[in-house]
Amino acid sequence: MLIAPSILSADFGHLSRDVEAICDGDCDFVHVDVMDGHFVPNLTIGPVVVDAVAKASTKPLDIHLMVENNSFFVDLFAPLRPEFISFHIEEEKHPHRLVQKIRSLGIRPAVTLNPHTPPQAVEYLLADVDMVLLMSVNPGFGGQKFIPSVLQRATELKKLINKYNPNCLIEVDGGVNDQNIQSLKDAGVDVVVAGSYVYKHPVGISHAIASLK
Repeated sequence: MLIAPSILSADFGHLSRDVEAICDGDCDFVHVDVMDGHFVPNLTIGPVVVDAVAKASTKPLDIHLMVENNSFFVDLFAPLRPEFISFHIEEEKHPHRLVQKIRSLGIRPAVTLNPHTPPQAVEYLLADVDMVLLMSVNPGFGGQKFIPSVLQRATELKKLINKYNPNCLIEVDGGVNDQNIQSLKDAGVDVVVAGSYVYKHPVGISHAIASLK
């Protein structure tokens, strides 16, 4: 299992320290949640802060866009050379065109589905993306409770991926902890995003990441 701790749960007063802590704790990606206050009812960070994250990180960035104007934000963050940029299928009018744009910039394209969106909504994109992110909470805020129906959705998605693009990864974001990680793996999930569990673990960040792996 690949672990992508979300900096949404970090202490932004000590952001470099908290990014370095997850990298030292053997995370695989640094998950960056970008919210515009329109697509979701929250406003997070822009390219200046993400640039600081990139400089502090020794692991690849996984940028998750929760925004209305996806193409604009792709242009903003592309110079930081993240590993992945994911966008929400519910908000994009021209998803295939955006996937092509992201890949043309040397970044691995990913597409995200809200909890109510069936995996079949991205079936036609699977051959062209490197990852599908399934939300296991409603996007917008950290610390929410895991929605168990994501397990069935992951299983359905895995069947489609095996048909169209076996190299495509499945990522799950929201409420992930050591109690549901095995069920996620059994459902075919490759990458998990964990914010509160990692940053607020009573034994520490390294122990939290190790327990998930």
